[in-house]
Amino acid sequence: MKISVSSYSFAQYMKNGKMTQLDVPSKAKEIGLGAVEFTDLEPCENPTLEQQKQYASEIRAEADKLGMDINAYTIRGNLYHDNAEDDAREVERLCGQLDVAKILGVSVMRHDVCYSLGKTGNSRSFDLMLPTIADNARKITEYGAKLGIKTCTENHGYIAQDSIRVEKLFNAVNHDNYGLLVDMGNFLCVDENPVTAVSRVAPYAVHAHCKDMYISDKSGNGSMTRGGNFFKGAIIGCGVVPVKQCIRILKRAGYDGYLSIEFEGSEDCIYGITKGYENLKRFIAEVEAE
Repeated sequence: MKISVSSYSFAQYMKNGKMTQLDVPSKAKEIGLGAVEFTDLEPCENPTLEQQKQYASEIRAEADKLGMDINAYTIRGNLYHDNAEDDAREVERLCGQLDVAKILGVSVMRHDVCYSLGKTGNSRSFDLMLPTIADNARKITEYGAKLGIKTCTENHGYIAQDSIRVEKLFNAVNHDNYGLLVDMGNFLCVDENPVTAVSRVAPYAVHAHCKDMYISDKSGNGSMTRGGNFFKGAIIGCGVVPVKQCIRILKRAGYDGYLSIEFEGSEDCIYGITKGYENLKRFIAEVEAE
């Protein structure tokens, strides 16, 4: 397995103006990494698709200059609306993001599918929304297949986050170009055991995130899980996520792609990424030696 780092991991520095997305490849290389994953490209506030494409070209050129790979592109997405017109517009937007992904030179693009339930109609439950979400995801992955880019969705956003739900989504889309981004830490946001969850969905993984977290039942300790506990980011190897065991599960399932570091802790992000990278390298070496 290979290791990359998500540009999202540098959010702390980007928010305070210390760096931009264009600086990510060089920062990652300084740490010792050979690949980066990018989240939604933001060359400016509310960028147009053409501005994102131009920024993708600049980032690709910078990565090439440094000898860095760009392995994935991860973006927002909402594939359920109350009317077909809004669904069609979102599918069109996400297909446009696949054009951005093509310029970046990635082989995988992840998009979200929904973030909340509604009060009326099919929006009231995940299972009721599922046929529409799956149909829209299938249209996107069909376009991705033409570009040579696999598409995937992540256990993310509280609604499509449980392992049984993302497995249902995988089965409903039912396309060879579509898979799952398995984030071993995110299952805790819906109070699910990461080992049980990763073992359920590992066969469908086309990309994976390595993330660690702290969990508490006391208020004031981070964001709230769906079940009323509290979570906050940790350096890989320092929280409660059984990272090494999750890597073992992925390896046994035949996954040999990238493990992308996502750091969300309160520590300095460069320190957090660096320390997590060291721990992750050790975990992978130990698993491969078993």
